[in-house]
Amino acid sequence: MIVRTTQEITDTERDVTAENGNWRSKRIVLADDRVGFSFHETTIKAGTVNEFHYQNHVEAVWLVEGRGKLIDLDNDEVYELGPGSMYLLNGFEKHRIEVDEQMRMLCVFNPPVTGREVHDENGVYPLITLDD
Repeated sequence: MIVRTTQEITDTERDVTAENGNWRSKRIVLADDRVGFSFHETTIKAGTVNEFHYQNHVEAVWLVEGRGKLIDLDNDEVYELGPGSMYLLNGFEKHRIEVDEQMRMLCVFNPPVTGREVHDENGVYPLITLDD
């Protein structure tokens, strides 16, 4: 059994902030926990625009606080997001998040991330395994 709090991982290697300071991700469960997924609490600052493209991972996101828009850049669709919204990037969609009120999200990645991934210039996480 694994029991963790976000407080205990704050300011550790599991607490990652974007280089531009727009978002912060607390990686609660990672690949080395060997459960087949990773689980993160991500906060994105109000007034920011952020592009992501997970070409190697499926991501499910549940928004628990805040408001903004999800723009599917592959299909030109716009979705209003608020508390209780969920979106699933099951087609590896390139997307943009425009944040009106600071967002706090709970995110699940499959395959799990290791915690060493860094978004490249296209917002993509490389596929890193525990053996890399």
